[in-house]
Amino acid sequence: MDIDWSNLKFEFLPTKSNIRFTCHNNRWDEGKLYNTYDITMSVAANCLHYGQAIFEGMKAFRCKDGKVRVFRPQENAERMRRSAARIMMADFPAEMFLDGVRRVVRDNLEYIPPYGTGGSLYIRPVMFGTTAQIGVNSSVDYTLVIMVVPVGAYYKGGITPVDAMVSDFDRAAPRGTGTIKCAGNYAASLYPGKLAKEAHCPVALFLDPKEREYIDEFGTSNFLAVTKAGQYVTPESESILPSVTNKSLFAIAGDLGMNPVQRPIHVGELADMAEVAACGTAVVLTPVRRIYYGDKVFSYGETIGPKLKALYDHMTGIQYGELPDTRNWLMDI
Repeated sequence: MDIDWSNLKFEFLPTKSNIRFTCHNNRWDEGKLYNTYDITMSVAANCLHYGQAIFEGMKAFRCKDGKVRVFRPQENAERMRRSAARIMMADFPAEMFLDGVRRVVRDNLEYIPPYGTGGSLYIRPVMFGTTAQIGVNSSVDYTLVIMVVPVGAYYKGGITPVDAMVSDFDRAAPRGTGTIKCAGNYAASLYPGKLAKEAHCPVALFLDPKEREYIDEFGTSNFLAVTKAGQYVTPESESILPSVTNKSLFAIAGDLGMNPVQRPIHVGELADMAEVAACGTAVVLTPVRRIYYGDKVFSYGETIGPKLKALYDHMTGIQYGELPDTRNWLMDI
């Protein structure tokens, strides 16, 4: 293994192994480590035709004390269970999920970037239905794969704000699958994301699909903002994915005296925000410089704001073991 830790990106890179579990009639096997990244399944597999596919994302960190820890995997385990229940997939117990994470991370310890590089080991569990069938129904057979990928610091040379554009499309339907992490939600965001990029905006921002007056989330991440009064606000909606990162930042905001609140945020309130960001596992948070909404432009500064910087520093400080983990968010490997 010869990895240039300073040039890692957020992209696929084969490692030593991945772990796979298979299920038939709601009975899971004990899982096995594989050294290949190829799979074989029928062209009639349920996931290819009827979309029974869900996934998660989390990270393992080599901390300041030299130990390896995973950030809040229990939250990902429970969210995957909620996703599975919503689209009629087999339940994967949280204990098995956590055991699988431990086993695959331990088998790939040499791929975890050293402390101080800003890198981490990205962990991607993905579950899909494999029963060969033509009629619309839930699968009988499932595979769950947990793969790991070393990734570098997302921001090299400093955090750079990006522009966003309010999309004319909907990410998810009211009372649909927006609250779970299923593959189809991300397919639905690709074309609006392409249009945003063509307008020189790296991210698309979606409004609620019912009234199209309230902010939902960005294409691949939750929306958060700091008001001019210094309050952390994030949308309350029945069609957005509950983000583990947002949930964590929300708690940290409380520690920092930002009086966090989750509530409906009208699109007109964008003018009242002092700082805006997209948040997610890959980046923790990405500051937004401008938001384009029709002929309106809302500006939030050319550099990361002080409140967002404090949130980012505190979150990453916990993840790398530089600050105390008072809530027991980190799981030792």
